[in-house]
Amino acid sequence: MTTGDEIVQELPWRWRVQGRIFLIGGLGYLFDAWDVALNGFLTPLLGTEFGLSPGARGLVASANLIGMAVGSVAWGTIADRMGRKRAFAITLLIFSVFSVLGAAAPSFWIFLVLRFAAGFGLGGCIPVDYALVSEFSPRKQRGRVLAAMDLWWPIGATLCGLSATLLVPLSGNWRWMLLVMILPALLLFWVRRGVPESPLYLVRMGREREAREVIDKLVADTGAPVRPYEIPAPPERIRVGALRGALAQLRTVWSFDWRITSVAWATFITIMLLYYAALSWMPSILRTQGHGDAAAFAGTTVMSGLGIAGVVVSAVLVDVVGRKWVIGISAPLASAALVGFALVLKVGGGTLVWLGVFGFLVQVAIPVLYAYVAELYPTTLRASGFGWASASSRVVTGFAPLLFGSVLWPTLGLPLTFTVLGVVVVAAVLWMAAAAPETKGRQLDHLSPETPNPASAAVVE
Repeated sequence: MTTGDEIVQELPWRWRVQGRIFLIGGLGYLFDAWDVALNGFLTPLLGTEFGLSPGARGLVASANLIGMAVGSVAWGTIADRMGRKRAFAITLLIFSVFSVLGAAAPSFWIFLVLRFAAGFGLGGCIPVDYALVSEFSPRKQRGRVLAAMDLWWPIGATLCGLSATLLVPLSGNWRWMLLVMILPALLLFWVRRGVPESPLYLVRMGREREAREVIDKLVADTGAPVRPYEIPAPPERIRVGALRGALAQLRTVWSFDWRITSVAWATFITIMLLYYAALSWMPSILRTQGHGDAAAFAGTTVMSGLGIAGVVVSAVLVDVVGRKWVIGISAPLASAALVGFALVLKVGGGTLVWLGVFGFLVQVAIPVLYAYVAELYPTTLRASGFGWASASSRVVTGFAPLLFGSVLWPTLGLPLTFTVLGVVVVAAVLWMAAAAPETKGRQLDHLSPETPNPASAAVVE
């Protein structure tokens, strides 16, 4: 008999049903992008106000990104324990509260602590949002929907750039840049409270009555034909403490399939390292070439703005070409574009062209990467698997702004630094080609015959 999972994944797409989940989840992702992009705009302003060295300026982004790394691990695991719905709302509330406090920070070091705390809350948005959206999306549209989720990222980064560019000549105060995004974030927290729990999660937790209520409502709301279905027996649940649960989830993520997890971590780390290095330091790089704050901020905004077109292209290609091909071509080309930008930077001509090409290409790769990693893991590990992969990249990229400003850029110069980053991206892409399956058109939890049945795996609570 058909299972409840299959019913959900075979439903027709309706904007008022699955589209609503996509929009609400995507808006949270918008604030994630806004906050990460804000690090690049805050760095030169905080450096001037507090008289910071290049190494200390790198801490502005590092504190926030390391907080996001911790949040990715914690909230991915929490979402697999407490449910997508509650984690979906709480993460954004934590981010909003500590962002308000950060805007009132009396010293640089207190500011860093509060940025870490805000990052902890926001770091949970991506794994929780992607898990929830993927589990509500029909199988045939899932790749396109998850790729389109990343459209919110360049929109958020562009809104951040526009607001920063406008606020600099008006006030020149970095505190207003933090405050301007808080009200819409709080409004979104309120809207998120009405999102239903994932039926796939309810099934895995053995909450059959609740799962049937959600599935039946989805069938009615989408106008799909009513069919009988069964709810499989849930996997065994083992109750442990939070820390032990997180470590147990990490062991389970790697023992599920070490090749899949190594691909997820390698691609996440290398591609996001390339992107965050550019995003965190681009305003400062442009300032060293004689641009004023407004001009440097506007140039970075162009990079983010063209990324919107990149996401649109990725959403078109992901279900036509396949996940691995899109990532395998666009990520190395984005690396090459960043090297081209660094080479022409001293000359002056074509700088914005190369920067725009990079912004476009990297946003072709990133949304497909997120969709791909979310699909590689079974439902019982989806938020945790995605969360740990995201966290691994956040940890590395968290220290990257510090190392970039104090070691790599001064020692190697920009062209060689970006070349090294490009080489590791190519290595990760080659490993992906060899070690991971293509997920295009496959049902969740049924990616390959040789992987274990996820329904039989123990769930750690």
